[in-house]
Amino acid sequence: MKAPISISRGTVAAIFIDLQEEHRQDKRYLVEGFAGILANVQRLQAAARQNHVPLYHWAYIVDLDKQDRPFHPVGADGKSAFSDKSDPLTEICHEVAPAGDEALLIKAEASAFRSGPAADRLKASGIEWLVVAGVWTEACIDATVKDAVTRGFRVLLVKDACGSGSAAMHQTGILNLANRLYGGAVTDTDGACRLLAGETVTAWQVEGSVPLRFTFDNAAALYADL
Repeated sequence: MKAPISISRGTVAAIFIDLQEEHRQDKRYLVEGFAGILANVQRLQAAARQNHVPLYHWAYIVDLDKQDRPFHPVGADGKSAFSDKSDPLTEICHEVAPAGDEALLIKAEASAFRSGPAADRLKASGIEWLVVAGVWTEACIDATVKDAVTRGFRVLLVKDACGSGSAAMHQTGILNLANRLYGGAVTDTDGACRLLAGETVTAWQVEGSVPLRFTFDNAAALYADL
């Protein structure tokens, strides 16, 4: 259902997941529509900075010398098939990179909140809402959002500032998250920027459990209605 929401100043942080060069330069891991996603992220970041909302950036870095991953895919050189610590394409895309003293955090798994102190520190600083953007929707975004909800955060999922390897992967990923986004909401970049500015916005919020029953035929239409 769609209903009005607002977010109190001082209770919200914006987090950006894995907006790394490999997703626009490595042919194996290209994100569909990545240029548009980055443009929307830039708008979100500008709104957050203008309204004194803290920004946190995450990068996925795989270090197989330190991580025990028996089933992790590797290349012929024995290095991680993606996001290897030695790959320069793990750099955050320059136009959405941290500015000033904004935090760049490194994660070694899909979720930003599965381990480490980040969630506790956000809680301790009074953060209740997380504005979430990044890639890939059905993988690292999905894992991060679910762990955030488990940790008691309200998540504002910005659907057009997230992406994946294809529109179908992205759209069904958003729909799956929307079905279980307890306490949170789904909106687009326009809505998120208005919320960051202190406005009240009508956004999609989950009611009950699994309200969106989608098929191959209706998934795109349901996604557009969120």
